[in-house]
Amino acid sequence: MSETRTLEDFRAEARAWLEAHCPPEMREPMRSEDDYCWGGRRARFQSEAQRLWLQRMAERGWTVPAWPRAYGGGGLGPAEAQVLQQEMRRLNCRPPLASFGIWMLGPALLKFGTEAQKREHLPPIARGEIRWCQGYSEPNAGSDLASLATRAEDRGDHYLVNGQKIWTSYADLADWIFCLVRTDSAAKKHTGISFVLFDMASPGVSTKPITLISGKSPFCETFFDDVRVEKKNLVGTPGGGWDVAKYLLTHERAMIGAIGERAESRPLGAMAAAHIGRDALGRLDDPVLRARIAAFEVDEAAFRALMQRFGELARAQQAHGAFSSALKYYGAELNKRRQELVMAALGSDALEWEGARSNDGAAARAWLRSKANSIEGGTSEVQLNVVAKRILELPES
Repeated sequence: MSETRTLEDFRAEARAWLEAHCPPEMREPMRSEDDYCWGGRRARFQSEAQRLWLQRMAERGWTVPAWPRAYGGGGLGPAEAQVLQQEMRRLNCRPPLASFGIWMLGPALLKFGTEAQKREHLPPIARGEIRWCQGYSEPNAGSDLASLATRAEDRGDHYLVNGQKIWTSYADLADWIFCLVRTDSAAKKHTGISFVLFDMASPGVSTKPITLISGKSPFCETFFDDVRVEKKNLVGTPGGGWDVAKYLLTHERAMIGAIGERAESRPLGAMAAAHIGRDALGRLDDPVLRARIAAFEVDEAAFRALMQRFGELARAQQAHGAFSSALKYYGAELNKRRQELVMAALGSDALEWEGARSNDGAAARAWLRSKANSIEGGTSEVQLNVVAKRILELPES
């Protein structure tokens, strides 16, 4: 049977399964970030449909369709995984699981983890049983991440971790953390760092939420006071954590960049017309805003095509290692533009801060939250420097 025919067979199979097993409620547009299912030991499902959708997809391995079956994945090849994504998009299926374990830690463990680490951590990630957070940034080590000061003292069969992390997304809700620590203070800053995993319920771990101007925030300060970390939870080699960290960052930046292709529940033009009105030709009755929306939608479509092409190259192991920085930069800027246009489209209604009509001020809060897109995961200035040096190969000043 030809490859084309095989893919078409898989497409028909995937389509039939999704139509039969995706609950109707899980095909409705998401109203806010609260509609994402994050899983974890303390997971609270918004509905039985959300719980059932996660369970069904996890049992089939389709929360992580391209991961090996041995680790809870679907064992799909790159082309099949792309077909599955296309069919989910066609049916408007919501993602069954949002997870830093899937987007960031999982790929790093697949590349650098021991077989024991893969079997211990990857299946619970795929099933949504463990929720992870990322311990990278520190108060005095933001863009210069390699200058981090959180230290791990070698105590024979374990490390003793002391220090602080900041901007730790969802640390107060996470079950485990993947964390960069300094294990060799005498080594050069990039070579004295190790990558470790530990339970957030460990004695000595505490968190403190950080509130943003939006009034809501996923961010926390995270503190470590004599936290015991077993050496079996060291990923890679002692002092070799920077290689793991860099690899993980490429996936994080691609993940953040993907916000640039997330569509609103309604097209921006229709949203604006509902609030502003239409002219005699049925067009949005604001030619300036209409032109801005048209330009944005062209750029959004181009970015969506670029993301798809990057995915194809990545699956074929042909993508430039630094291109995730370009995606992160442009995706962040695109999402900021989107939120600006939503505010313009809704007019004075967008200023409402609370109440059921505005979904607790969702538009204003999302607009304010988007300002952090150009900081998290590496600032836009850092991403542009990476693009200049590693992709364009421009000379340093």
